[in-house]
Amino acid sequence: MRQFLKNFALIAIGLIAGVAATIQLSATAQQGGQLPLDELRTLSNVFAQIKREYVEPIEDKQLLTDAVKGMVSSLDPHSTFLDKKDFAEMQEQTSGKFAGLGIEITSEDGVVKVLNPIEDSPAARAGLQAGDLITRLDDKPVRGMSLDKAVRTMRGTPGTKITLTVYRKSEERSFPVTITRAEIKVQSVKAKIVDNDIAWVRITSFQERTVPDLAKKLTDLANQNPKLKGVILDLRNNGGGLLQGAVGVAAAFLPADSVIVSTKGQAPDSKQIFNATPAMYRLSEPGDPLAGVPPIFKKLPMVVLVNAYSASASEIVAGALQDYKRATIIGKTTFGKGSVQTVRPLTNDSALKITTAYYYTPSGKSIQAFGIKPDIPVDQNKDGDPDDVLITREIDSEKHLRNKQSAEDKLIKDREERRLQELQRIEEKNAKKTPEEKEKDKNKKPVELGSADDFMLTQAVAFINGQPVKRSSSKLE
Repeated sequence: MRQFLKNFALIAIGLIAGVAATIQLSATAQQGGQLPLDELRTLSNVFAQIKREYVEPIEDKQLLTDAVKGMVSSLDPHSTFLDKKDFAEMQEQTSGKFAGLGIEITSEDGVVKVLNPIEDSPAARAGLQAGDLITRLDDKPVRGMSLDKAVRTMRGTPGTKITLTVYRKSEERSFPVTITRAEIKVQSVKAKIVDNDIAWVRITSFQERTVPDLAKKLTDLANQNPKLKGVILDLRNNGGGLLQGAVGVAAAFLPADSVIVSTKGQAPDSKQIFNATPAMYRLSEPGDPLAGVPPIFKKLPMVVLVNAYSASASEIVAGALQDYKRATIIGKTTFGKGSVQTVRPLTNDSALKITTAYYYTPSGKSIQAFGIKPDIPVDQNKDGDPDDVLITREIDSEKHLRNKQSAEDKLIKDREERRLQELQRIEEKNAKKTPEEKEKDKNKKPVELGSADDFMLTQAVAFINGQPVKRSSSKLE
């Protein structure tokens, strides 16, 4: 099984950045018993042995920092110790502006895997795709490099260049890509009218400005076309972000005071209920950022688009809208991250990002490892999604938190059987292709979400218009 280590802060919910506190936990650790003196003595002995005998001298600070990082990362894929650089980067990311290439990444089999190129970023313009494996950064091999170091190597001064060696599984080839670093300004909300009278709203991540920006976009769309007949909320490739953002987005389409999500953890203060009220989604601005949203958006027929890269805060929104039957979920089963991370500052320039709770949809369901299953499974591409067999979800991580409500063994076994069936189906289909068709597949560019070629979007439009929808042909929904 692949160990799926999240690095990118946007994937987490419950992040604390400045005033963006989500769950207030006690600053002091609970005293549940005596300290494990024997184990602490072992740690001290190991530290002393390394200092005394390791082949090269190591600074105390570096050795202890790495020990802390190892301790925290062993808990689950989403808990981590944030040193000075990591903490600063997280604060940049939640604000929606940072310098680099513009990709969300994970670690897989010792190399860096692209989770999602941020739209309109240098990485996206260079043609990087979700699922690409980065094997070299300039002349340095990635294997053996920590994910933190890989991130820092890719970040840098705007205008400078870096060459990535990319392996694309679907094409079974490696190739170099030179990308110019730039300041990444993530526009989290995009919107337009499609098919003359349907609102399409895409949210790329949940940031400090997401809720007020959504309110403005919805108001503009209603003014542009007062006779809208439906709304499509596009959460594909959205890895998450601030919990308040998720609550606010769901609140824009649900009745006031509706329960959006609840959380439960070990600490008493982790047991929280988040409602569709301004106090639950307001961040830096006074008043209700959704006050001016036309009431029509609480009644319009609604579709939510999701895929395997819709995670965390995205799943909170999709789960709430599905539970209330406010929207029809179309696409692929989501990632399955049903846990809450709280960022606890330790010093002025370091923090602990630790999993503090499970979250539950309004009906009380945990989606941890299972994800949100679409009401209507639909492929991203008209001819199917062969890359589905290569996608890893939360359940594929060896250290993922177990779902406390449902046994996972059957799901894991069924998923593997379906994956093998799909692999066989794809192999049989590819064997019948001509050399010309194979070359065409190799040169195929990823679909631009929201474009005329966006097949999943066209099916959402068809659904709102009361027309037939082409269901997914994949064994992996």
